[in-house]
Amino acid sequence: MKELSNSEKIECDLLLQAIFMKYGYDFRNYTKPSIRRRIHNRLTRYNLKTISEMQHTLLHNKKFFETLLLDITINVTEMFRDPSFFKTVRKTVIPNLKDRPFVKIWHAGCSSGEEVYSMAILLREEGICRNFRIYATDMNEAVIDKAKKGIFSIAKMKNYTQNYIDSGGKASFADYYTARYDFALMDSSLRKDIVFSVHNLVNDGVFGEMDLIVCRNVLIYLNKELKDRVFSLFWESLCPGGFLCVGSKETVRFSTYSDSFEDVTRKEKIYRKSFHPLPVTTGDCKLSQSASRSPERKAEAGLADYSIMTTVTS
Repeated sequence: MKELSNSEKIECDLLLQAIFMKYGYDFRNYTKPSIRRRIHNRLTRYNLKTISEMQHTLLHNKKFFETLLLDITINVTEMFRDPSFFKTVRKTVIPNLKDRPFVKIWHAGCSSGEEVYSMAILLREEGICRNFRIYATDMNEAVIDKAKKGIFSIAKMKNYTQNYIDSGGKASFADYYTARYDFALMDSSLRKDIVFSVHNLVNDGVFGEMDLIVCRNVLIYLNKELKDRVFSLFWESLCPGGFLCVGSKETVRFSTYSDSFEDVTRKEKIYRKSFHPLPVTTGDCKLSQSASRSPERKAEAGLADYSIMTTVTS
């Protein structure tokens, strides 16, 4: 793709401002080249001539915005993605959680839910099957609705099965889903301990007393200021000694909050909350707990609706 002109870059920035002011989604501190490229690439798909025309359309057509939102957010995932990561969690993190009376896990930026169900399977196989809850959140309501249903393409199950085996799976992967025509429905017993909720890492508040936070392949799209904001949120949301897992191309190192997390394994980017106090910040990257309702409270508020959904789709 050719380099965007200065005018097109300005149009992109104005469009991001319009999205924030109209719909509350804040992409302004996402890495500029990536977000601008994704926006520009959508012009042909939507038969639009300019980014300014796109801005006018989304301001007056919410359905168009919802379609655009699906396009410009990254929702690439799979079950047991990066098997070595899940194998390391199984061997290194889970033994530290087994003695806790109740384990709380937050999958931030969970997309369509494949890695969330993977974690539920892992916990069951490691004996943490009745005393845990997974809170799965994403900024995109459409992908959260998909994740709640736990329905995935049967064509992908062969690859997912190999991932499961490579991650140290202890049973038959086919035991965890039911094949129906071209789709696979995840077992309802896995879904009962997962609470799905819409949550925006940029705008929403802390998620208190988590034993483990998993946020993989989200931070690579954020600029340094926004990464610092998210790392602050994670630190405040973890219980003492809680674990943080990020993607293979992401790191807490070189951030303002580097000293706030200790290395568990550098290769798999697993960290543990340290007792080093958070740095004092002069800007607005430090999150206030009172700024927004926490995702945990949002999720709990929606638990009744989720239970009804589970009954329908089981």
